[in-house]
This record gives sequence, C-alpha cells and structure tokens, in this order.
Amino acid sequence: MTTETKPSDQNPRVNAKVDGVSRRTKRKRRCRETNMTMVRSPPVMFPTLVRSPPVMFPLQRLYLSCLEVFKGVGTVPSPAGDLMLRGILDGLMPEDIGLSRNLRFLDHDNTVFYTMICQCENFLLYALLLPENAVIPLHDHPEMTVFSKLLVGKVHIKSYDLVNPDVIDNPPPSSQLKLACLKEDGIFTAPCKTSVLYPTSGGNIHAFTAITPCAILDVVGPPFSKEDGRDCTYYRDVSHAIPPNENMLKKEEEGKGYRWLEEIEIPLESLKMDRMEYLGPEIIEVSQ
Repeated sequence: MTTETKPSDQNPRVNAKVDGVSRRTKRKRRCRETNMTMVRSPPVMFPTLVRSPPVMFPLQRLYLSCLEVFKGVGTVPSPAGDLMLRGILDGLMPEDIGLSRNLRFLDHDNTVFYTMICQCENFLLYALLLPENAVIPLHDHPEMTVFSKLLVGKVHIKSYDLVNPDVIDNPPPSSQLKLACLKEDGIFTAPCKTSVLYPTSGGNIHAFTAITPCAILDVVGPPFSKEDGRDCTYYRDVSHAIPPNENMLKKEEEGKGYRWLEEIEIPLESLKMDRMEYLGPEIIEVSQ
C-alpha cells in the first residue's frame, strides 16, 4: 500500500507556509491588531581591536632622537633638538644603561672606566664611570656639543669658556696662556638636570672630581677625530683670578672669575682610563 507524503512532511521549513501564511506575515498581523510597531533591533557594534605599538625603551628613543638632532660637522643642535634631548636625558635612570645604583665595583682604585654604548657618524654615546676621588683634569671638546647626564653619585664640576684676550688691558704673560672665564664651580648630586656645553660656550673646558663613585652619560656630536682636529686638549690653571677691568665687564658676565689657562700634555700621572665592555640594553641601529 502506498502512503501519500505531504510536502510539509518532507521539509519542515515549508511547513510554515502550507497552512496559509508565513510566520512573518502572522507576526505583522498581530502587531496591527494590537497597534504595535515592529522595530528592527540595531546591529550590535563590537569595538575595533587596535594593536598597541611596542613600548620603546629610553635608550633606543635617545638614539633615534640623536639621529635627528645631530647634523654633522660644523653644526650645533637646534633649540628644539636641544630641548628634546634634554627631556629624554633628564628622565634616564642608571638601569636604562644597565648600571646599578651602587657602584662599589669601582672602589678598587682611581681608574676611570668608559663604556662605548653607540658610535655613529654624527655622534657618540658613552658612559664615564668614576670611583671615589677620581679626577678627569681640565679638558675641552673642540667644535663639539656635549650633553652630560649624571646618573649616579656626586661630582664636583669646574668649567671655563675661552674669551677674547682683547678684553684685557695687558697681554698674557706667555703665548701659551689663554684667558678663560669661569662658568661653573659646584657640586652636583644625582638625580639632576642635564648639562650642555657647546663649541664656544656653556663651559667647554671642564674638569670632574668624583666625591662618591659616580656615572656620567655623555652624548657628543660630532665625534672625536684627531685627523679633523677634534681631539681633547688638556689645561691647567696657572694663576689666581684676574680682576675684571672695564672692558671685561662690558663683554662678559659681571661677577665671573677670569683665569689664565695653559695647555699641557695628557696628565698620565693623574689620569688613568680603561675601557670596559658595555653590558646594557642593546640599541637597534638604523641606517642614516
């Protein structure tokens, strides 16, 4: 015996229509009968996921900023570049270059260590590590701009700028002497603001005396170059302060001391320096 199969038994989705009207039509009729208005629900909006950029560690940010600020031989950073580097350096901590706040490992003698962090075409980035009582004698950075940040410890800094000898009434006692104006003579304790010296101002001739073990981060541009005349010259103070005359007061800051400085050979008996391996965060270098 053959059993007749209804369409609704074959496909349940059709069942909603075989008895008359669709479910959607019935729903509309009920809404009209009860004076209800059908409102389509708004689509659900999911927030867009945005991948956060990787956090750049401070030393990498300093390196990239130096690439932008230092333009090569014969230039100095612009005021905006100067401000940018100061802001980054002011926020640096000893841990940012892999140093401990406790520098007891330097206590064995008066050797000054330096560690080269980065060496580029237009600038150098290195740290000076001084044990207690260590001295870096008066020296200059010809044609260079130097940003210095004291990271650890306490240091005495004395600095001068050379001035035109025409501001004095009498010639210098010797042709080897140069007239200098005192710019800084004080003690600095970490943490403190970044100091900056320029090719002819800001205390380009300076000396460090470590009162406690200390670490100083230097950014120098352009780099040292004996072939191009950018090598340190060392000096010594050979006289008492020179009383300012009328010409000095007109051309220099009132109240500053004037001294005669004499060029000397590298004082090997008082300056012991040695290089040490850099063990801090690695800088990812980019092409210039």
